[in-house]
Amino acid sequence: MDGAVLLILAIAGVAAIFLFSLKGLLDQVPDVIDSAGRARDAWRRFKKPESSQPDEQPPPANEKEQPPAAA
Repeated sequence: MDGAVLLILAIAGVAAIFLFSLKGLLDQVPDVIDSAGRARDAWRRFKKPESSQPDEQPPPANEKEQPPAAA
């Protein structure tokens, strides 16, 4: 009879440790996915040639620049 109780307690302990470990692993999954997305975005920025980015165009030369109006 004592052996059966110990077996039940052992099984319950192993199950509790397994569930605790599984919960810890699953809690880390969203952070891993976010990190993978940031790494993918950084890689795309790294591989993207700089010349394809639009340059700022200067204002037309025929317009006179006026100082900003005081509020």
